[in-house]
Amino acid sequence: MNIFKISSKNLVRNKLTTILNIILVAFGVGILSILFLASTQISNKLEKNAKDIDLVVGAKGSPLQLILSSVYHIDYPTGNIPAKDAFKLMQNPLVKRAVPLALGDNYNGYRIVGTDSTFSNLYGLSIQKGSFWHKDLEVTLGSTVALTSGLKIGDSFFGAHGLTGNGDVHKQHAYRVKGILKPQGNITDNLILTNIGSVYKMHEEKHAEGHSHISAEGAKEINDKEITALLIQYKSPMSVILFPRMVNQSTNMQAASPAMESARLFSLIGVGIDTLQWFAIFIMGIAALSIFISLYNAMKERKYDLAIMRCLGASKSKLFFLIMFEGVLVTFIGACLGLLIGHVALEVIGAHQESSQAKLTGLTAIPQEVYLIWIGLFIGTLASLIPAMQIYKVDIAETLTKNR
Repeated sequence: MNIFKISSKNLVRNKLTTILNIILVAFGVGILSILFLASTQISNKLEKNAKDIDLVVGAKGSPLQLILSSVYHIDYPTGNIPAKDAFKLMQNPLVKRAVPLALGDNYNGYRIVGTDSTFSNLYGLSIQKGSFWHKDLEVTLGSTVALTSGLKIGDSFFGAHGLTGNGDVHKQHAYRVKGILKPQGNITDNLILTNIGSVYKMHEEKHAEGHSHISAEGAKEINDKEITALLIQYKSPMSVILFPRMVNQSTNMQAASPAMESARLFSLIGVGIDTLQWFAIFIMGIAALSIFISLYNAMKERKYDLAIMRCLGASKSKLFFLIMFEGVLVTFIGACLGLLIGHVALEVIGAHQESSQAKLTGLTAIPQEVYLIWIGLFIGTLASLIPAMQIYKVDIAETLTKNR
């Protein structure tokens, strides 16, 4: 009991230094935790949302902007393309599947996407309640849209022009909810799906009621129309070489690869992530040095206490592990606190994000976070090793004589 009483007195005496060390470790681990969580979520979102999409065809401009607007729905489109030209590409023998997209409106920040049944097939969508849209002005909601908006089957709402905000509301026509999708874990959870004819109707005073979509039967009807983009699936490996070149060189449209542009985007993000990672490692290095210095200095102050503990029967090995435990405990507490701070901070960041499509969350965990705990324990062990070894150099008689 005396051993633990003396040990606790030493811990109280150095509590300010201990708290500082915990804060330093927590700060470094917190930054690394945020980076790991954010980069993993971004990477997963990029991969899930671009799955089975080999190419995107749209108006000329920035390829990255085209991918962000048509696949990830987090940017403005580069423009529109003639529907008749898009129809020709859809019939190309190099194309296995082509999904038309017509963008331009939103409801409370959620994008209204005009498309056809091929979109459902591409993403493997299934209905939770109701049914898919069939006629103009009928919509099917993504699961997140239904949850946050409170819209139910049979409800009506007005869309607004633009991809964000509700400034210019189309009050001449109301959308009617026909169905709600099952959660997919991708961008479709945040979309409102309808047919392309609905998008046309919203921007025209006169439009015939019907089942507007791009098809062989309706090709003549859409000669004077426009769409935003095409999502392309290749039929064969040869398409990878021939089709993008044909689009870029022989048409007024551009072809962009989601895989290439996503890799480019992640490399740009990665520059900042790498910088912050090194900064966090630097902070944890300072924490390790601080723990080492505080324990080393504390050893000098504790020589008399340690000598008394030896006289009370404590072995050198027991004192060695006691000091090691102190350093490891500090970094363990700091690492756990840092993980908690990282998750809370990312959840706060996600709650204040304007774009619901790219929202981050701290209510998740990844396997890499376990390594942060082990890194903290390693730092504590390393920083405590040399101070703990000093216990073997304590001369009991000399120390007690000097402090008599």
